[in-house]
Amino acid sequence: MPTKINSRQNSRIKEVVKLTKRRQRDERRATLVEGNREVERALGAGVTPIEAYICPELCHNPLIAQQLTALDAASQTPLYEVTPDVFEKIAYREKSGGVLLVVPYFSQELSAISQVQPTFIAIVEGVEKPGNLGAILRTADGAGIDVVIVCSPPQTGQHETSVDVHNPNAIRASLGTIFHVPLVQTTTDDALTWLHEQKIQIVATTPDGAQNYTQIDMRDPTAVVMGSEAHGLSDAWLDAADRRAMIPMNGIADSLNLSTSAALLLYEVVRQREDSDG
Repeated sequence: MPTKINSRQNSRIKEVVKLTKRRQRDERRATLVEGNREVERALGAGVTPIEAYICPELCHNPLIAQQLTALDAASQTPLYEVTPDVFEKIAYREKSGGVLLVVPYFSQELSAISQVQPTFIAIVEGVEKPGNLGAILRTADGAGIDVVIVCSPPQTGQHETSVDVHNPNAIRASLGTIFHVPLVQTTTDDALTWLHEQKIQIVATTPDGAQNYTQIDMRDPTAVVMGSEAHGLSDAWLDAADRRAMIPMNGIADSLNLSTSAALLLYEVVRQREDSDG
């Protein structure tokens, strides 16, 4: 049976609230999942929450309630039943469906990805906004990407990236697809080493690219690499690229939103490969 919590001052509630901060997430290696689609897709991907919170007055999804009750009964995930007032304290968004999960970090290592022999890879370096990352993951899911790799530019340090891939807002913007698209968080140097070992073509996107992105053959194993809107790609990627691709810009703007650029490029790979199969 769920344990009931009626006080906003409960110690568990305070610990959940702390997970809105990146430092606390990194220390516990845990993050928050909220929203019906996001929770459904996390559970559907086989994620076992560390703990779960449900507000009966706000939760109108019987399937989620049944799944969490079953996990609680099996002693896999402690389930806590909270009041609307308590749920308001732990919720980081409105209209979230009355359910919140605390889940373990889910990003993978490059060594694990090697075992599936990926041929279609999206790489983003220095992405700054969790919302952009989430939108790219939605596109990657739709395009059938094998893996998304999030890299830090070389100057940011060995184990840092510009965006936190476990940010609850990245999960939200991805609509839960983040749990279904293999995701790696690493450095540019390590990603480059891995791509060369796997003999994967590197297509770097840049306004100074030599070819229109539609003119580059991406039917063979390919990594499409995109940089931040503010700084673009680092020299490490531009120097290592087998091809440099550009998106034609015919107006006064010199670039597109990162997630929009990703959609164009990734679906160009889909188009080429479908035409080849046909």
